[in-house]
Amino acid sequence: MYLGAIEAGGTKFVCAIGDRDGNVHERVTFPTTTPEETFGQVIEFFNHYDVKAIGIGTFGPVDLNRKSRTYGYITSTPKPYWSNVDFVGAITKHFDVPIGFDTDVNAAALGEQLWGAAKGKNSCIYMTVGTGIGVGAIVEGRLVHGLLHPEMGHILVRRHPNDEFAGSCPFHGDCLEGMASGPAIEKRWGKKGAELSDRADVWELEAFYLGQAIAQYILILSPEQVIVGGGVAHQPSLLPLVRRYVLDCLNGYVQHAAILQHIDDYIVLPGLGDNAGICGALALAKQALEK
Repeated sequence: MYLGAIEAGGTKFVCAIGDRDGNVHERVTFPTTTPEETFGQVIEFFNHYDVKAIGIGTFGPVDLNRKSRTYGYITSTPKPYWSNVDFVGAITKHFDVPIGFDTDVNAAALGEQLWGAAKGKNSCIYMTVGTGIGVGAIVEGRLVHGLLHPEMGHILVRRHPNDEFAGSCPFHGDCLEGMASGPAIEKRWGKKGAELSDRADVWELEAFYLGQAIAQYILILSPEQVIVGGGVAHQPSLLPLVRRYVLDCLNGYVQHAAILQHIDDYIVLPGLGDNAGICGALALAKQALEK
């Protein structure tokens, strides 16, 4: 039985064929251009397979309220051409199968819970640090939704006393995403993060902001596992620094062995590696089929 998966990013789309165990059999990647051109390539790919369900994990913001007239839409995104686009509608016009639809980070959290670093856990968060910062959450076995969906990449963080960078977020300036995303690193330092791997001061500052944020997520959601992915997380020195700043921020208040004694196993890279997003979309398809 084939399941379809779409990992929709602002820069690229990944489409895949897989199974209910999270195995990816075929995949294709292409740039995110206009909705018409991009959806055309999605449909062309899936036309070659008899898929029984399709999962979509996408950049947002999106409308996840099934009672809303704009359910399945990408809504107020700053991505050119993609504001108020009916994503689910574009797919269901061509494929009469169950559709799972959620944010890319919620999808990745679900994939990691089923097959990755959070397997067997009842709660987890998945944080991606790249072009933007997003966080997906599972609490008591369920993906977290609400008025819309969590936007934990835009929380406010304390500014480092020696940091005069104004921030890069077009909405909030110096929110977490504005201070610690990939574009924020490049704008602050004049180089991409990959070109700054030997600069300890760059990653100390990055960890200062990410550690604050993760400490807040721990205090609010109390996840059993914290997973950090995205291109910026590939920097080898980053996660050990983040763990240290999380401990500093919590300052012994959360008395649990997972944090106090085993933080190296508590805040981790994705168990699914760079497949977290596309496997998460397979997980959404699996969920939609079972419902």
